[in-house]
Amino acid sequence: MKRTVFWKYFFISLFLIICLFPFFWMLITSLKPEGEALLISLPTRITLDNYKNVLLQYNFYRYFLNSLIVATISAMVSTLFASLAAYAFAKKEFPLKNFLFWFFISSMMVPGLLYVIPQFLIVYQFRWINRYEGMIVPHLANVFGMFLITQFLKDVPDSLLESARIDGAPEYQIFLKIVMPLTLPVIATVFLLNFQFHWANFLWQLLVAQTESMYTVPVGLAMFKSAHEEAYALKMAASTVSLMPIVILFFLAQRYFIEGITQGALKE
Repeated sequence: MKRTVFWKYFFISLFLIICLFPFFWMLITSLKPEGEALLISLPTRITLDNYKNVLLQYNFYRYFLNSLIVATISAMVSTLFASLAAYAFAKKEFPLKNFLFWFFISSMMVPGLLYVIPQFLIVYQFRWINRYEGMIVPHLANVFGMFLITQFLKDVPDSLLESARIDGAPEYQIFLKIVMPLTLPVIATVFLLNFQFHWANFLWQLLVAQTESMYTVPVGLAMFKSAHEEAYALKMAASTVSLMPIVILFFLAQRYFIEGITQGALKE
């Protein structure tokens, strides 16, 4: 039994090392002087000059700020819209409820690339090219997030909401003080997925952001890599900067995710 457990943890650890090694090597390379970037060894001298040059000399601080604004606002608003829609579909009755729900779900079968041209034409007509509105507004609807939260809300006891209504609580208080805390696990998950999607979104931001000052991190990173093919240490530093928010948010959201599960563990 002990031998079985040992081998299980051994293979899990080995798999983890294999998966994380590219990220480790990216970080190590980003800390090397440029002349040592291709050497298969640890750095003889650790330097932060690559990060300084990437952020200041090559304007990655601006790309980082643009991505942070776009991803944060988009994730927050789209998660809020998905939560409101999910609450209506899970706990309310209205005409064509089932038809509308499955109509939205069926829209997920349409490839996202088919939306690019009509969305671009709409953004162009609104004169939102090269503006934050054009980078944020077209992707505020999140059907997948709505579906996840709807399925989660179906397990919330109706009697809990009815007792709040009997006590005179208005609908917005029921949503904010009862529904939102109980659905915190899935809301945290949807927010994390939305943030990751908008942070990594390349094609749409490339179309809308037409000046360097409006580039997001993926667009700026692509332009930087094509213009600096031999600057390996700088490219590794830029790639590390692009991953930092996702990694930090994952660990922060993981803690809140576990707390939300314990808070929302209710049975009728």
